[in-house]
Amino acid sequence: MVPADVRDQVSLAYLFARAADTIADTELIDRPRRLDFLGQLKGQFVSDQISWGQIREIQRAMGPLQRDSSERVLLERLEDCFRLFQEFSSDDRRRVQRLMTTLTQGMEMDLSVFPGKSVEDLVALKTLDDLDRYTYYVAGCVGEFWTDLMCAHRKALALWNVREMSEVGVRFGKGLQLTNIVKDIAHDLQKGRCYIPETMLAEAGLKPRDLLNQENLPRFRPVLSELVRMATEHLDQGWMYTMSIPRYETRLRLSCMWPILSAGESLKLVMNSPDLLNPHVKVKISRSKVYQIMALTTFTGACGYVGTAYWGRLRKQLS
Repeated sequence: MVPADVRDQVSLAYLFARAADTIADTELIDRPRRLDFLGQLKGQFVSDQISWGQIREIQRAMGPLQRDSSERVLLERLEDCFRLFQEFSSDDRRRVQRLMTTLTQGMEMDLSVFPGKSVEDLVALKTLDDLDRYTYYVAGCVGEFWTDLMCAHRKALALWNVREMSEVGVRFGKGLQLTNIVKDIAHDLQKGRCYIPETMLAEAGLKPRDLLNQENLPRFRPVLSELVRMATEHLDQGWMYTMSIPRYETRLRLSCMWPILSAGESLKLVMNSPDLLNPHVKVKISRSKVYQIMALTTFTGACGYVGTAYWGRLRKQLS
């Protein structure tokens, strides 16, 4: 749904982020080396000087280890991605550079804070500030990038205050990431990662390892409700952001409506799921629900009245 004049920038930024994520997740290479390769990739975005030798070293070390063919091909074509990147305007390069130096900080945080890869090495974030910083690194910064890019290229947004709307965009991204965190709690715990801060758990008399026991779900629900409230308030800001986009920018509106409404449906499932702490159950909205959201908003031309009514109904079910 991304308009043509910003499609290359968004697509390439996505590919760079996927490449960084692939490096961070290649478990056949030890953490110090992954952190080193991640740092080398981040270094390509610190200035306009590209170290082709470092890029080839990443390709040689990481490419052959990828079981997913698409991730292997991505790393094999990483040089091509950077050559296309060099063709962007200086302003667009700066936007991608800022995005990637921030996103990789979140991946480095994952590798540094969580030292293991199983429940035996379970570690939790310490405070709400840690959680807020993490959600900014991995998603909030995308809202900044998106806002800056769209304001620069889409005439319909020429009157937006970039700084103010970027701050709203940050909250939009944080809301989506918090949604991912609460719906994936059980699966992250199995990887040794608890994104629920220890301070929040302590208020409910819980420790991170208590979440491994499904019988503790009732005790965890007050914490869950607070996290869902936080996510919903961020998404409220995301909805305000979406409604600030002129209706005739239909593609832009839809590209914002869909993730917010999908997140709301996911949060509803999270709040009602009896199996949230069961790692064998995936809390995920159905494909038919996704199609329903897409059809309703598309056939009504991204109508603000229809979309706001839908979001408002979801909000009541989450409060």
